[in-house]
Amino acid sequence: MENIIKDIDLIAPEEAQACDYKTTQDENTGKSKKLYIESYGCQMNFSDSEIVASIMKENGFDTTSDVEKADVIFLNTCSIREKAEQTVRNRLSHFNALKRQKPEMTIGVLGCMAERLKDKLLEEEKIVDVVVGPDAYRDLPNLVAAAEDGEKGINTFLSREETYADISPVRLNSNGVTAFISIMRGCDNMCSFCVVPFTRGRERSRDPHSIVKEAQELFAAGYREVTLLGQNVDSYKWSPEENNKARLNKKEDEVSTVVNFAHLLEMVAQVSPLLRVRFSTSHPKDITDEVLHTMKRYDNICKYIHLPVQSGNSRILELMNRTYDREWYLDRVRAIREILGEECGISSDMIAGFCTETEEEHRDTLSLMDIVQYDFSYMFFYSERPGTLAAKKFVDDIPLDVKKRRLAEIIEKQTALSLQRNKLDAGKVQEILIEGTSKRSEAQLKGRNSANKVVIIPAGKHKKGDYVRVKITDCSAATLFGEVVS
Repeated sequence: MENIIKDIDLIAPEEAQACDYKTTQDENTGKSKKLYIESYGCQMNFSDSEIVASIMKENGFDTTSDVEKADVIFLNTCSIREKAEQTVRNRLSHFNALKRQKPEMTIGVLGCMAERLKDKLLEEEKIVDVVVGPDAYRDLPNLVAAAEDGEKGINTFLSREETYADISPVRLNSNGVTAFISIMRGCDNMCSFCVVPFTRGRERSRDPHSIVKEAQELFAAGYREVTLLGQNVDSYKWSPEENNKARLNKKEDEVSTVVNFAHLLEMVAQVSPLLRVRFSTSHPKDITDEVLHTMKRYDNICKYIHLPVQSGNSRILELMNRTYDREWYLDRVRAIREILGEECGISSDMIAGFCTETEEEHRDTLSLMDIVQYDFSYMFFYSERPGTLAAKKFVDDIPLDVKKRRLAEIIEKQTALSLQRNKLDAGKVQEILIEGTSKRSEAQLKGRNSANKVVIIPAGKHKKGDYVRVKITDCSAATLFGEVVS
């Protein structure tokens, strides 16, 4: 899966297969029941949990951060790696004691793991009452009501139309400054290592006017940055003829043309120059010069692109069914540098030890990293996933110790590159958007620059949501440090 974007910028080898997660915050609006959600994996899952919370809120639930107070527990799951699924299994074991104390509690597994395993989950995990895939969240209130009467339920129907465009998400983990907007669902790419096409279905794009409306509402509510989400945002395409049922805005002159991702990016950027716009994730085969020129034209479109390469070797890329080779990828990087400049942030995903990968092919990944000069990367060793094309066609023949060693070399290389790239920012003045207090000190604030790098500054009189000009004074491999300038 592409957009595995974590809260951390660099990861150690033993942590490289960990699964990021978030939990619900407390919301007390007087509803009679409490909902607790743990969300695992990618930004899309976190966004989906906000949709789930909205659906359940309409059916009598407030969210809680205390699992022991919950009437319903949902685990919104990831299947991209074996470790992610094992993490969920471990959490379900932990909930056993809680369920014994509170047998009326409903426990549900949502998302990709639910879609992949279906009714097998109910058989293997007796504690689970409800299993629901990513396209069936509207059915959750019915399934939960049935579970309260002792009836286990499952809905893993994959839709070709569902986009949840009419649902206003409950911002579960919001800092009040940044928010996700899901612009499309599903994936038509059949990367051989990936389960996403099987767990999230075919691509379908959301009505652009509903996306712009959501961005406008977020800006009016005080948000200052939105991230447009999709498994492959560059393949976004909305046609009024094909999506007549989904159309929310009935003005014919506003829905008369096909909208591609470059058009959508411009529409959202025009909401306000004070609203920053990011997006994730781009597929190298689809990112166009039109998108890059749109980014250049608007100062509030952040100059940062997550462009997963997965491998630096063309033979391995072919086995992965990535549909591009090393030179195609490097050509797209050249276009980014030429159009957006050397300061544009580029990050990547990389997989070490894919089937049949040789030492020379592994070194091709290291050499490509030197050429591209990534600002940061998300790095993993290959984990065979049942049902994928790779699992059916290839033997997972690279020993685990070799995978880990190659991953360690990739991480070591990226750590050096991240530090090198960050040092280039020293002495420069950059605009950052403050997101909140630094985790390490109440006397410091953290924000991000356009290139998606974390910047730490003295707190002073500034607050969340402020744009401030900062002179970069120091850095580590993961973080920039600066001082506010007038």
